[in-house]
Amino acid sequence: MVRNVAGDIAELEDEDFYVLSGLEQGMRFSEWVAREKIPEFSRLTDEEVGYRLDRCERRGLLERKTIQYVGYQLTFEGYDALALHTFAERDSIEGVGAPLGVGKESDVYEAQSYRPLALKFHREGYTEFREVNREREYTADHDHVSWLYTARKAAEREYEALETLYPAVSVPRPVDHNRHAIVMDRIDAVELGRSKLETEQVRPVLDLVLEEMATTYREGYVHADMSEYNVFVGTDGVTVFDWPQAVPTDHENADELLVRDTENIVGYFQRKYPREVPAVDADALAESIRADSFDSCEPFLG
Repeated sequence: MVRNVAGDIAELEDEDFYVLSGLEQGMRFSEWVAREKIPEFSRLTDEEVGYRLDRCERRGLLERKTIQYVGYQLTFEGYDALALHTFAERDSIEGVGAPLGVGKESDVYEAQSYRPLALKFHREGYTEFREVNREREYTADHDHVSWLYTARKAAEREYEALETLYPAVSVPRPVDHNRHAIVMDRIDAVELGRSKLETEQVRPVLDLVLEEMATTYREGYVHADMSEYNVFVGTDGVTVFDWPQAVPTDHENADELLVRDTENIVGYFQRKYPREVPAVDADALAESIRADSFDSCEPFLG
């Protein structure tokens, strides 16, 4: 898990953020930004840059490496600091609280504000950069793609999906977006995979999830990563989250991804609740979602 840098923000000065922003700009062109280039990118004097680099390095916001030259790059903590600084300037959040979830490709925290919010930092590309490059289509046309770009594009894609789908689809309400970070409503519910449904709840909850998938398709998207870990179950129904891999319905692989999403969801219910959800015709179920004719899972149960 990347360290929470919210406590460092008050100690940083404008010139520190100029250096961090300069490194961000320089990393568009190379993985490590040459020391002599940083004054140009940050618009600070060479002496001021030296002082600010030392301050930021001590706080773990950047790192230094000597190759053929002395180079610097942002750490994820530094990138987090830039996003948090922007959110604070916009009054989107007032502070950062406890972690809500930590995954391979994101960290989620409580966000302090006038209402319960969540702050999600995308982490794609930092530790498995080359693998993510091959798998994520939005990096395919770039010769040099930094992990900043990979994480930022994932956040942009997710925020765009949330803005398009909310409120027609039960997704977290999007509040703000900057770089690799998203502010959204906090959902007080439990993941489907960690819930224990009563017998009489199983099929109705499955229907609720499939209805959200059908509405998502009607609104022009396929989630493309549906699982029991991307659905919250609460007293008000279900909420679908984690949308960075979502694709529009006119995407060349949309139908294939819809079938996979359907198989993943019904497969989970079959494994956990085999008596309530026996064999399911996932292909026919996905076709009913495509045709906007889905009403209930009942006709598709074996």
